[in-house]
Amino acid sequence: MEKELRQAVKQAASTYYKKIYGKKCEFKYIPPSGKLLDEQDLLNMIDASLDMWLTAGRFNDQFEKDFAQFLGVTFALSTNSGSSANLLALSALTSPKLGEKRLRRGDEVITVATGFPTTVNPIIQQGLIPVFVDSEIGTYNIDAAQIETALSPKTKAIFIAHTLGNMFDMDKIESICQKHHLWLIEDSCDALGAEWKGKKAGTIGHIGTYSFYPAHHLTMGEGGAVVTNDPQLYRIMLSFRDWGRDCWCKPGTDNTCKSRFNRQLGNLPFGYDHKYTYSHIGFNLKITDWQAALGVSQLKKLPAYIQKRIDNAAYLTKHLADLKDYFILPEIKSGCKPSWFGYLISVKKEAPFTKQQLVEYLETHGIGTRQLFAGNLLRQPSMVTDEIALRIGNSPVLKSCDLTEKEYSLLPNTDFIMNHTFWVGTFPALGEAELARTVETIHTFVKEKTMG
Repeated sequence: MEKELRQAVKQAASTYYKKIYGKKCEFKYIPPSGKLLDEQDLLNMIDASLDMWLTAGRFNDQFEKDFAQFLGVTFALSTNSGSSANLLALSALTSPKLGEKRLRRGDEVITVATGFPTTVNPIIQQGLIPVFVDSEIGTYNIDAAQIETALSPKTKAIFIAHTLGNMFDMDKIESICQKHHLWLIEDSCDALGAEWKGKKAGTIGHIGTYSFYPAHHLTMGEGGAVVTNDPQLYRIMLSFRDWGRDCWCKPGTDNTCKSRFNRQLGNLPFGYDHKYTYSHIGFNLKITDWQAALGVSQLKKLPAYIQKRIDNAAYLTKHLADLKDYFILPEIKSGCKPSWFGYLISVKKEAPFTKQQLVEYLETHGIGTRQLFAGNLLRQPSMVTDEIALRIGNSPVLKSCDLTEKEYSLLPNTDFIMNHTFWVGTFPALGEAELARTVETIHTFVKEKTMG
């Protein structure tokens, strides 16, 4: 009876989808990013809802298994957002279980100011000192040649993002990490499916992070993941994600370790329930099975989504190439196969117009644009505080509220990106008609500014 009823509900949902959402979307306003959902996504979400299992369950187990297999890693752990994935990854490196390799308050982490704030926020939140290195123009990733000059005896990790699906120089950065015994966290929230010499983004460093927000390569609505090949790091991240508990039993299961009542940890009495024993100051960053069900369905379409993003970026490069006197188009390192989150364009300093003028023109004419997130994070209001200590390059430690133009000048490319760079969409729902309209609008703007 239950099987038949479930099938009837799903059949009704299928009919609903076809009638309400079955038509191809026509864009009056071309968004720079967005979700792409189909009938199977809806059916999976309904299937999970009918289970009446509200936390992570069978769909989450399937997603973590499938996601690890797609990336070619040993362990994948779902989280409730990409930002939580970053928090989880960095927090795991502070675990006492890592002994002398753990990060302690006051240790330094190499990062960049060009990007999304939740790559840097966990460094600050864990009492560590972010050390900012400038970015490259063209790839918009960290300038790897400047990293070693920014190191100090307190530097213990590198935590940076692959910018909009274009990977940073993994050969140089992996070599630096090995030489100086540094942890490497690859923030791959915008780079799912990108590859460096055949290895996928997020699988080369010690920990990789991903986001499944609607704008990303696959979506759960809200959601994210961390991955690693290190069983100790996996166990530590599982603990931090699940309240900091020492127990690794999945929801709805007990006594996986077979030692639930016959161990002594901390200063607890012998036999205290292992299910309620905590080894870290953790969080609750789990997802629901409803989200995981959507992820399972989305993951099956991910290769096609990635290829469409690659094709869309190639179209934009081809049809904007004649405007290189005015724009810097994306550059790709040898060995990198990007998985484009968006298409970055920089307006050259000598152009007869500004980024602001172009962005406003595009928006007015129905073409969505985005900044490269925070632009220069050090100029954001959140940094006007005496509670954040940081370094820039090989400069001494100072408070973020004490930054002046002298310090900002140490990151010239970061400021250039803030002032001259924006991006337009490549996401899979955009077809040639939308891309052609984007290209035509940019050409029209340039013509008006150069021949008007």
